[in-house]
Formats: sequence, C-alpha cells, structure tokens
Amino acid sequence: MIIDAWAQHPTLRHSQDPMFASLRRWIKQAAPSTALPLAATLGAMDAGGVTHSLISAWVAPRNVMISNDEVAGFVTEARGRLTGVGSVDISRPMAAMREVRRCVRELGFKGIRVLPWLWEVPPTDRRFYPVYAACCEEGVPFCTQIGHTGPLMPSEVGRPIYLDQVAIDFPELTIVGGHIGYPWTDEAIAVATKHERFYIDTSAYTARRYPPQLVEFMKAHGRHKVLFGSNWPMIEPAKALEGLDSLGLDAQTRGLFLAGNAARVYGLQ
Repeated sequence: MIIDAWAQHPTLRHSQDPMFASLRRWIKQAAPSTALPLAATLGAMDAGGVTHSLISAWVAPRNVMISNDEVAGFVTEARGRLTGVGSVDISRPMAAMREVRRCVRELGFKGIRVLPWLWEVPPTDRRFYPVYAACCEEGVPFCTQIGHTGPLMPSEVGRPIYLDQVAIDFPELTIVGGHIGYPWTDEAIAVATKHERFYIDTSAYTARRYPPQLVEFMKAHGRHKVLFGSNWPMIEPAKALEGLDSLGLDAQTRGLFLAGNAARVYGLQ
C-alpha cells in the first residue's frame, strides 16, 4: 500500500498560472490548454502503485487556484481513491476559521494546507494563527511547504525553523512540512526531533535525491516521522519512487514511510 501525502488535481486556472513558468521550464513542458482529466491523476497513481492520494486546494492572495469545493468534487468522482486537504485565505481570519470548520465538518477533509511563499510571509505571521487554532479545534493537521520554492517567489519564508515557534505556541497542532526543507533539511530534522507532532513529507523530490541526512533520520529515530509525497502533477508518483530500493530501508521503515505514517497522521481508514 502506498499513500501519496502531497498531490494536486489541478484546475486549468492552477496549471496556467504564470508563477509556474519556472517549473515548466525545468520539466520542459508548455502550459496546458485543456484541463487535466481526473482519469490522468488516477492513472498516474496506478502507474506508481499509489493506493490513495491526498489532494489539496490552492488559495493564494486574491486568487483561488483550486477551490475547496472543486477538491470535494474530485474526491467524490474518484470513489475512495482521494482525500481532500483544504486551503483558506489567511487575510480574512474569521472567514478562514469558518472555512476550516466547513472543510472538515461538511466536506470531510483531513487537513488544511497554506503555503507561506504564496503569501510572502513566514508561518509565524499573525494571520496564520487563527488557522492553527481552528486546526487544533477540528483535530486535523496543518500542512505547509518547507524549503525553497520552485516558482520565482521568496524562499526564506519556508525555513523549517519558523515552525519551531509555531509548535511551541500550539503544542496540540500536528504539522506536516512538505518538500523536505532543502536546503535547510537539517533544520527540518531538528524540528521533527524536538516536536512530537511535527512531520516531514518528501514531495517534490525523487527518492534518488533525498539528502543523506534525511535517509539516516528515516532509518533511525525518524522512522515514524517521514511521509512519502510526490507533488503530482509536477512529478509522477512512479518517478518520485525511483531509487527507493537503493535507500536500504528495512521492511518496517519502508512500510511506515510509504503508507503507515500518512494513515496515522491524517487519520485515514
């Protein structure tokens, strides 16, 4: 069993956004002219042996790139293969709190994701704090990006050490930092070691490119702390898993990494 902890089923608004031009340059693909069919996402999961994926909404300042209701529609259409992760507008704190509650109580989502680089502020910014409180109340993880960002936006706000303060202020909050934290992976490992409810997912990186210190962490005291993620559609799950056998993970650690940790952290049945 494999659970992909970080994926998107993109709308055309999301896929065509100019901020992703740098990513399209890396993967040598032009912006699409038609929306990606859900069958393509499910097919990519099948090709990579992925049983289940967590797909997220994308809310940016003055721009809803993938709405929570669109994600809910994809989840329904996929008939049990997908679980929703919501997003909110942190510039409207009361509305954001209400939307967190709606995502969990009405849409059945299992987490909330907000990306600091989209807002150009670190996760210690006061606008995030109502979202953290609502996530604690609803008992769902807060998911965010750590490390540098591919789009041409400031990366410094993604330093994992910012989340040390968040975890201190909200000890009940489960936090999942996606994209392994590079080039600050050591910071991510330090925060995950220090805080019981802080986790790392490997999205946006293939297994061949995991930093050695992250692999050593996974093999030792971090075996319960690291989740597999692909960042589909930027990276296909099969591509993200290439080189997994070369990491030397034992059967227990491999099982936790590929599915067990995500199932536990996100409350998947």
